[in-house]
Amino acid sequence: MYMPIGYEKIRNINAAYTPAHRKYINTRVYDFWQRALFQRACSTIIMELPETWGGSVTDFLYYCLFRFGYVAVFEQDELGIVFSPAQLTGINFYYQPVTAVIANPALKQSLELEIGTDVEILKLTPDYLGVFDIINIHAEKLALMDASINMGIANNKFAFLIGSKNKAASEALKKMFDQIQRGELAVFFDKKLADDGTGSAKSEPWQFLDRPNLSGSYLTDKQLQDFQTIINNFDAEIGIPTVPYSKAERMVTSEADSRIIDSTARISVWKDCLDRSMEKINNMFNLDLSCVLRYQPEKERGDLNAADDIDNI
Repeated sequence: MYMPIGYEKIRNINAAYTPAHRKYINTRVYDFWQRALFQRACSTIIMELPETWGGSVTDFLYYCLFRFGYVAVFEQDELGIVFSPAQLTGINFYYQPVTAVIANPALKQSLELEIGTDVEILKLTPDYLGVFDIINIHAEKLALMDASINMGIANNKFAFLIGSKNKAASEALKKMFDQIQRGELAVFFDKKLADDGTGSAKSEPWQFLDRPNLSGSYLTDKQLQDFQTIINNFDAEIGIPTVPYSKAERMVTSEADSRIIDSTARISVWKDCLDRSMEKINNMFNLDLSCVLRYQPEKERGDLNAADDIDNI
């Protein structure tokens, strides 16, 4: 059963996510999609931060929040108000951590700071786990689909296989196909090529190897459709409004609205968590941290309704 867990178990979960026998995980394609989906997830939230946290520091903050789920914010003598990854220890009456242990190479020694007094925690998720579970699950599927699509594209090159009885028949067939490829309206050939006069199938000038039931195969167009469905499902998990890639004659407004509402479920939890933790940080350190969603559900819903109205004109 799922429940929020302590930091001592978080490392074990992250380390044990990928079993050794899943060889397709350790590929460049998987790394590509993991990186692509991570950047896609980071695009969903815009944070207003202090000037000293700008540039590459902002990049590091996004990585920490989406990778680990939280950072510790505290005051450092030389740098002022800073943030850092931290190990959370202890437990209070409500099963929340009480101490943040910061071990940073730039510090002369590690710090043990009391949460609520010396340090506050900036959290993206309520359970301190980050969102890489969402990223990894979908990166696996996309990596597998990527290989399938490449195979499908290669198999689409299946050409006509024709076995000729002799070299003369082979050359005649090549010339006929050249004429067809040039777009000639009619191609003429010696009737003897089609019938050697014996009536025996074994002695026919050529034989054609057919590929039956080709339309029943899992072709590239269907693979690309499923590929986009996986991306749409990921977008719905992280707060990017989307509509299904495939639908019937037309998707009604209520179906589109339902999909958009579905995409706001988790991102709403993340924003609420950020808002609450930012409020504590602002009160402790006199900052003005805030965040907004890049993709506003109300605007997207209005755009879809307008498009539906145009379809019905």
